[in-house]
Amino acid sequence: MRTLLILIGIVLLAAGLLFMGQGSGYIQWPAESFMVTQTKWVYYGGGIAVVGILLIMIARR
Repeated sequence: MRTLLILIGIVLLAAGLLFMGQGSGYIQWPAESFMVTQTKWVYYGGGIAVVGILLIMIARR
């Protein structure tokens, strides 16, 4: 169970950082993505990344 929580946390953290990068315009991949330069995705991605970090921290206890 611990390994699964860490794996899910890492995936959520990576997805959140990707969403933040696309929302802020730093990551332009894919170019036709609806998330590119949309500020709301920076906040959504930040929330997802925080959940991922929390899962990793809980699993490591």
